[in-house]
Amino acid sequence: MENELNNRLFSFAVRCLLFIRKLSDSVEYRVVKYQLAKSVTSAGANYEESQAGSSRADFSNKVKISLREMRESNYWLRIIGAIDTGNTDNKELQWMVKESGELKNILGSIVQKTRD
Repeated sequence: MENELNNRLFSFAVRCLLFIRKLSDSVEYRVVKYQLAKSVTSAGANYEESQAGSSRADFSNKVKISLREMRESNYWLRIIGAIDTGNTDNKELQWMVKESGELKNILGSIVQKTRD
């Protein structure tokens, strides 16, 4: 599962970054694109780093960070959907919102299981 989740987080980040390239360069989109790029790449990077955690607490902390970053990514994607004026690939955006929601659930489940 870990390797599959690593791959899924990586693929998701790449798809988001490619999607970002297609967005307008208006002031509001610049802010959203920057924030989304940071959060989506951080989610995967922190999960990747968790795999080499020096302790259970270290692992858990990195996964919690990954979860927070994925929650933020989901937020920025929903912002794009709310301010979009029909210029984006709506099907791709819907997929990304759904995928970020699923990744949040998976990461949240891992966090719950490592609390004890």
